Amino acid sequence: MLIPIPCVVMRGGTSKGPFFLIDDLPHDEATRNRVLLAAMGSPDRRQIDGLGGGDSLTSKVVMVSKSARPDIDVEYLFAQVSIDSETVDTSPNCGNMLAGVAPFAIEHGLVAAAMPTTRVRVFNRNTGKVVEAVVQTPGGKVNYEGDVHIDGVPGSGAPILLNFLDAAGAKTGRLLPTGRVQDVIDGVPVSCVDFSSPIVFIAAASLGKSGYESKAQLDEDSAMLARLEAIRLQAAQRMGMGDVRGKVLPKVVLLAKPAHGGQISSRYFVPWNCHAAHAVTGALCVAAACSIPGTIAAELVQPDAAQPGLIGIEHPSGRLDTRVQIDGRDGDGLPLIRSAGVVRTAKPIVSGVVYVPGSAWEATA
Repeated sequence: MLIPIPCVVMRGGTSKGPFFLIDDLPHDEATRNRVLLAAMGSPDRRQIDGLGGGDSLTSKVVMVSKSARPDIDVEYLFAQVSIDSETVDTSPNCGNMLAGVAPFAIEHGLVAAAMPTTRVRVFNRNTGKVVEAVVQTPGGKVNYEGDVHIDGVPGSGAPILLNFLDAAGAKTGRLLPTGRVQDVIDGVPVSCVDFSSPIVFIAAASLGKSGYESKAQLDEDSAMLARLEAIRLQAAQRMGMGDVRGKVLPKVVLLAKPAHGGQISSRYFVPWNCHAAHAVTGALCVAAACSIPGTIAAELVQPDAAQPGLIGIEHPSGRLDTRVQIDGRDGDGLPLIRSAGVVRTAKPIVSGVVYVPGSAWEATA
């Protein structure tokens, strides 16, 4: 028999996927993963039998619940569902999909709407960090329509402000997981930074790239992709993350000086191909790295003297602006980043049930 599971397919930022109430899914992790694979149609390159779109940006799942933690409204768990393998990875966060969490929570009665905006404090179970989302709710209803345009998404929508609080060391516990602003791996200088998400930063020129290539140009360079993966695996060991073969963290970013009026150019890898635009968590880590003297990002960034906290990140689809608030420096000279914010949009696409085979829900031995 097929089992129906309530869900809402939403676009969050430049990503898309189903949002579930976590209580509507199996509580056992192994069984839940099988259900999510079935719901998305994995493993299959086209994901023809499920909700996935055959792309890493549309093979994402969000699970939401009300929180019992003090000063927290809701909790959410993000899952990156592999397209062509039986893998469900809950180690990363996704800032784009996060944009849909507060609207989803309000629409499902987990948070009472205020007027004209509603602040929702979200605990991310992937990283153990807190994000404050501010949603437009005129008349006590979520508003999705507006004039905010984000590169990588056609049209416009209502702004959703995401403030990432105390996001340093999100996965490794340290802003600089190796203890250094730069390391050298296979002869290539890298900066390993963990803010909202752990990232290995490389100057594009170190790999013979300009840093302004398109996604297609980078994805077709198999030799470079293999080199990036070799560097990533070694960097993960130095960052205390162990053997990350088959895992999506840490990510890799190629950086260059800005070319179109921003503060820095970035090509973000997910990690085995280039993102069509840019991950939000990755953008926040880029912004944090730009504020750390001695990092590769700090060597390439072109600050805006009129707006010191603004870091405009140029990516293959356009630009993503971030704002970083720094409250001084610690004893090692590292910035004390109070918060980092970004504006996204989100929209529900379809609401209903997804059907999965009953065999997927059977208890795992």
